[in-house]
Amino acid sequence: MERRAKVFVLCAAVFSILLAGGCSVGAPAEEPDRKYDSAPLGSAEPIDESDSLEEEQMHESAVQVSGTETAVMQTSKGTIVLEFYPDDAPNTVASFIELAESGFYDGVKFHRVIPGFVAQGGDPLTRDLTPDQVKAGAPGVGAGGPGWNQKAEFSSRLHETGTLAMARSQHPDSAGSQFYICLAPQPSLDGQYTVFGRVVEGMDAVMAIGVGDTIESVTIRR
Repeated sequence: MERRAKVFVLCAAVFSILLAGGCSVGAPAEEPDRKYDSAPLGSAEPIDESDSLEEEQMHESAVQVSGTETAVMQTSKGTIVLEFYPDDAPNTVASFIELAESGFYDGVKFHRVIPGFVAQGGDPLTRDLTPDQVKAGAPGVGAGGPGWNQKAEFSSRLHETGTLAMARSQHPDSAGSQFYICLAPQPSLDGQYTVFGRVVEGMDAVMAIGVGDTIESVTIRR
């Protein structure tokens, strides 16, 4: 009994020292997840900054944009209406419309959602995956595109809540089909990514999106 009492007293003393030092037993680490800190938003296999993308590889859409177009994105969480900024990013807007009207985005899933940051989708490699497979990070997810890249069209447009912009890898001219919608202002991204539109209706649906949710269709209204 005396030995047990001594052990109990020793344990109590150690526990008191831990509390005095501000430690909590079994508490999760307070360090932020640095996986996405200042990380590019595009491909899982970023292009090295020293690499050059040939001009002839750059996609220039033949779609004619009048400036009045909007996009209606039907998702598994509701309807999102987007307006575009063709004066700031003419080729990006035209390319997005081109992909949307071809049905490219139909069935594609959101593969990256970070609360307070962005909801990202547009990777065709997610189309044939189940939501659970996307959530589990199936091989290749985040690296898909339309088979071409496009020139960056950076502008003074700010990353505000509801901003629509193109994801890319480390190389500025590596955007393709992946896009993201800001869930809160992101001033650290200003001037580094092509902002080409914003959400005008359905921000509640955007906020409800999670990894694995589906883009059922994107209809362009002219």
